[in-house]
Amino acid sequence: MNKKINLTDIRVVMFLAGVCCFLWGSATPAIKTGYRMFQIDSTDTSSILLFAGTRFFLAGILVIAWHSLTSRKWILPPRGSALAIVELALSQTILQYVFFYVGLSHATGVHGAIITGTNVFFSILFASLVFRYETLNGRKLAGCLLGFAGIVIVNLSGSGSEGLFDVSFLGEGFVLLAQIFYAISSALVKKYSRQFDVVMLSGYQFMIGGLALMVIGAASGGTLAGATGPSAYVLLLYMGFLSAVAYTLWGVLLKYNPVSRVTIFGFMNPMFGVLLSAVFLGESGQALTWNTLAALILVSLGIYVVNGGKSQQKRE
Repeated sequence: MNKKINLTDIRVVMFLAGVCCFLWGSATPAIKTGYRMFQIDSTDTSSILLFAGTRFFLAGILVIAWHSLTSRKWILPPRGSALAIVELALSQTILQYVFFYVGLSHATGVHGAIITGTNVFFSILFASLVFRYETLNGRKLAGCLLGFAGIVIVNLSGSGSEGLFDVSFLGEGFVLLAQIFYAISSALVKKYSRQFDVVMLSGYQFMIGGLALMVIGAASGGTLAGATGPSAYVLLLYMGFLSAVAYTLWGVLLKYNPVSRVTIFGFMNPMFGVLLSAVFLGESGQALTWNTLAALILVSLGIYVVNGGKSQQKRE
């Protein structure tokens, strides 16, 4: 009964992608809680980068340690993999999370969670138009437009002109830029997983990217000395764990499936993020406003339209 798991089975993809998205959704309130527990101010960019780097360096150690343990040998990068690891470290860890961590510190958890949902659409656009892994048809384009409509509506969080422009480039704008780098990294994972072990790539890019963020943060005056107690370090370890599990599983799914088929399930990110932000950050008032709920519906509808296109066309 040594049956191998079929990683292209839609039920398996749905379950594993759901696990990833729950973990990522929990990252939104966890990051903001982490800032509070380590007494990191939203303007303290250096400590924010040190915080991010520590999380991802821990994630890299966890991935490589687990992979080495299950393989019964220490996993080292093979010859010729350096460029792949560096490109992934830049796009998936360094650039994506410089923008994400700084942006989230200047945006609410609910806004950050929903804007994170745009990574689905950017991933489909990059996979179709830049890397040419698949075609961009009318249904996918319609889904992208619906999703972006949701992003616009969620920012109408007040009344009059104040509601319309209740965003900042340093906040919501940076979170949006982070999703573009996420999309690029997803396409690169697909590309390099054809040549190299995707778990090895995930672990070492985390270690290199995390170390780079730690050095940048510490060199510019960042500190984690303000921790309010042991629970702060437990939270940091949890964040390393969620990154290790979620990104590794996601990378494996990307290796065996079309980019759009996997990233479609990213609609669960904003849903989990909004729910968990409402529960743990006390943002239930914002989470239950008409514009936030409408945005969630539009983002989900956009993903459904894209998914419908896939089922209709049988898989590209």
